[in-house]
Amino acid sequence: MSMIPSGNTAKVTVPELLQRKSDAANYQKKKITSLTAYDYPTARLADDAGVDVVLVGDSVAMVALGYESTLPLTLEEALHHTRAVRRGVKRALLVADMPFGTYHGDANEALRNAVRFVKEAGAEAVKVEGGERRLEVIARLVEAEIPVMGHVGLTPQSVHAIGGYRVQGKTASASEQLLRDARAVEAAGAFAIVLEGIPRELAAEITRSVRIPTIGIGAGPDCDGQILVLHDMIGMTFQAPPKFARRYANVGEAISQAVREYCADVQNGNFPSDAESYHRARVLKLEEELKVNTDCDW
Repeated sequence: MSMIPSGNTAKVTVPELLQRKSDAANYQKKKITSLTAYDYPTARLADDAGVDVVLVGDSVAMVALGYESTLPLTLEEALHHTRAVRRGVKRALLVADMPFGTYHGDANEALRNAVRFVKEAGAEAVKVEGGERRLEVIARLVEAEIPVMGHVGLTPQSVHAIGGYRVQGKTASASEQLLRDARAVEAAGAFAIVLEGIPRELAAEITRSVRIPTIGIGAGPDCDGQILVLHDMIGMTFQAPPKFARRYANVGEAISQAVREYCADVQNGNFPSDAESYHRARVLKLEEELKVNTDCDW
């Protein structure tokens, strides 16, 4: 049975998200909801629950693969996880993060890599980090009819260049640069921009300044939508969550408790029980009944 909220079953598309931005200008704002997912079950749960955008984020490197940053993630790893998520997503728009190094060189190479996400993995859009310096790449992908989501502010793939995971746009000059970056992403043809780790006042100004939706993560409530890393939201990470990540559940602790109980039951001889075991006579009797009732060859 589908768990999608009533009246929220239509397929989410790029034009529909752009229309929401237009509607917002007419005071009929419908916020965009987005979450990351990296496998079939979490993708299906997020999709059934009514999330608008599912992002196969490069954060998979840290929260699912155990890397220390997003940088080691390979193209093949990203494609693998996108394929899995594709199988679980029916309604939401599926966006795939392009890993570090897959779009930083020649624009034609970036296009070849982006095509693989669409053609082989079923992504409906790709996401790239960076502002003005990504203008050519974004324009090349859009020209090839691949929708692009931009990403400015705290860009994790630039962690070494910016000196860590720090709030960006704190000074007047830095704020002006981020405004230019957002406008460049829009001008290049992106359909949306993720704003990460910036003051809420700056995020609000960018949101007012561009005609495409802004999706915030650590950027305050005034963006056109919000995104969180699912594992942060449900307590499935092994470090303190960032300031902006509200925890809605503690699934990690629930899993740990279940495993502790399982181990105790096995060690105490309480699992499996008689009811959880097969008995030769019962199996033979069942097979005989099925042969008679279904006339099948076992």
